[in-house]
Amino acid sequence: MASHGVPRGPRTRTDEQKRLDSEKIQKYHELEEQIRSSPTYDESVFQNTTKLLRLNPEYYTPPGSPSSAAPLSTSQTATSMSSSGASFVSSSAATLSNSPSTKTDSQTPFTSGADKDGDGLEEQRRKDADVLVSELHFTIPLLLEFPKCYWIWSYRLWVLEQAVIRLDVARARRIWEDELALDSKMLTKDRRNFHAWGYRRQVIERLESKELSLDGGKTTTSLVESEFAYTTKMIHQDLSNFSAWHNRSKLIPRLLAERNADDLARKAFLEEELGIIREALNVGPEDQSLWFYHQFLMLELTEYIGRPSIVPHLSLEERMTYIARELDDIRDLLSDYDDVKWIYEALFEYTLAVAKMEERPLAENERTDVEEWLAQLRKLDPKRNGRWDDLEMEHIRGRQPSYVQESF
Repeated sequence: MASHGVPRGPRTRTDEQKRLDSEKIQKYHELEEQIRSSPTYDESVFQNTTKLLRLNPEYYTPPGSPSSAAPLSTSQTATSMSSSGASFVSSSAATLSNSPSTKTDSQTPFTSGADKDGDGLEEQRRKDADVLVSELHFTIPLLLEFPKCYWIWSYRLWVLEQAVIRLDVARARRIWEDELALDSKMLTKDRRNFHAWGYRRQVIERLESKELSLDGGKTTTSLVESEFAYTTKMIHQDLSNFSAWHNRSKLIPRLLAERNADDLARKAFLEEELGIIREALNVGPEDQSLWFYHQFLMLELTEYIGRPSIVPHLSLEERMTYIARELDDIRDLLSDYDDVKWIYEALFEYTLAVAKMEERPLAENERTDVEEWLAQLRKLDPKRNGRWDDLEMEHIRGRQPSYVQESF
């Protein structure tokens, strides 16, 4: 099995390696006990958490919590303690915000600046900024080693939010802007790291918020144009980057709205996007991520009611013209790629959509084509024969599929 092109396989360890692992685990448990048995959150506990997290960045349970810790097992050591995927940034950030370590009294590296003003407040903000930047720097090596560890991303997000709470806007914004640059570096290392892509959307949202506006919230800065350009760059580097295509689809409604695009500009934009994805499909029609983005664009033409639309004012005739052209182009792919199931699925789906939009049953030639495409899908993807049977029953035989019949 491989992940993003990196092969995985069983690892063998010598007796000496196993002995070293056991010693490491013993030291780990001793360190864990020191932290959990401490009655206060003082500097020594803080330093011990640093040591513990360097050994196991998956350890998210706050010291003193009644919930069980994340123990380090021999198997975890042998596999470099890879991410378990317990939950994503939003839920884990909530865990951090509710933990005792978020207190702002003398139990943490922060000290209260509520009773300071003038130079005193400025000095406190400088100290707080040093602590926050230090924490962000502390997690960078961990993030590089464990780029898919949920809790590292979560903790960084919590630290960033502390910057908004504790620092002046200019300082806080610089820290968030630096975070966006770091995220870009992480995506250079692994262009399809969905953790980094999801995190990037959160950082962008915060940079666009009133809280980080340099004029006191009177105006906000939109980053939609630069982010759209970023997806273009990432797609050109790797056509298989599903996350980049997904980000692009989420940006388009805002992009066109902020451009105040009229109907002519919107049609030109759709043409350009269809051209980009058509060219990509000619290069790699076996790539599922390309078909997902193509489907996103085609839904603009086939199921445009009640959803954000690129071209809301196209007539039915104009929509049919677009769909007919796409169907012709997809058919052309079959001459060179007759063993790619995504081509047959697209032909099947869009042919059905045309009949539905024109409020008519399938024509005889369409029915023949659909039956042939389903036959090919059965050959190319036999594990989904139940799905192909249901589609045939519903759209060719005119009967309810089996899962509907069984529900009565």
